[in-house]
Amino acid sequence: MGTNPKRVLSIQSHVVSGCVGNKCAVLPLNRMGFEVDAVNSVQFSNHTGYSHFEGQVIDGKDLGSLISGLEVNDLLSGYSHVLTGYIGSVSMLESISKTVRKLKELNPDLIYVCDPVCGDDGRLYCHSGIPDAFAKVLLPLATIITPNQFEAELLTGTKISSIEDAVRVCRLLHDKGPTTVILSSLSLPEAKDTISILASVSSPNTSDVFMIDVERIDGYFTGTGDLFSALLLGYIDRYPNNFGRALEIAVSALQVVLKDTAETAEQYLQENPTIEKGSAAWWRCRELRLVENQDALLNPPIPVNQRCRHIDNTI
Repeated sequence: MGTNPKRVLSIQSHVVSGCVGNKCAVLPLNRMGFEVDAVNSVQFSNHTGYSHFEGQVIDGKDLGSLISGLEVNDLLSGYSHVLTGYIGSVSMLESISKTVRKLKELNPDLIYVCDPVCGDDGRLYCHSGIPDAFAKVLLPLATIITPNQFEAELLTGTKISSIEDAVRVCRLLHDKGPTTVILSSLSLPEAKDTISILASVSSPNTSDVFMIDVERIDGYFTGTGDLFSALLLGYIDRYPNNFGRALEIAVSALQVVLKDTAETAEQYLQENPTIEKGSAAWWRCRELRLVENQDALLNPPIPVNQRCRHIDNTI
């Protein structure tokens, strides 16, 4: 009998049509050899960028009931990772905290990857109490966190306007618990055509800061953070002693999906010029082309100008 695959409990949003949350996480993790048990924090018809959506939101009590069912059947002992994304309420967040603590009792080596989804581009799209609850309740339990620039600023109360600011924010986030902080999208004033990813790894034995610059791809896409967090989980596990390599591959795989999605959407809109911006058809053509690019997720090309570089962590 072969070795059992590593097992991930993924607690994120779900849409029937489209590609966000668990729809972004399960496929790549399965392709990388992980068994994924998905809990849908919300179940919507489509993502909320569309003019209309319907569905259900689960609360902390609902999650507790699901975890209780797993526990009664002795199904909680095999998890190697927890992955969380969008959390719709403070009660849900507190229930996740209880779940992670329970799983860490069963497996002290459990790795918890937390994407503290709060908002983006200066806009909060969660309950106003969520950012503070993330900082106080979940970050102390997290191994790896993947906030975007806006979320990192929210969680620390510190504005990021430079690389030096970003490094300082990473330190503040380390102080809250996680040993690995990955700022998934930095828009710095001096870099108009690129987006930067800055990662800080801090532990008793090592302290490193890495940075990658990637081409800024025009357009608005949903699910990018969800996909990136899943890719990071998979590749950090695959390369436990080479974080820079893991980061390069995860970033490159994401860029492959984004570029293909952007190019395909642009071609479709050129062929259908009557489609209005913001309409259902406009959003539909911008859904991440994950299935079409699933093989590239496993072996993406890494451009020379997209290599990891070390940043001075004494700033």
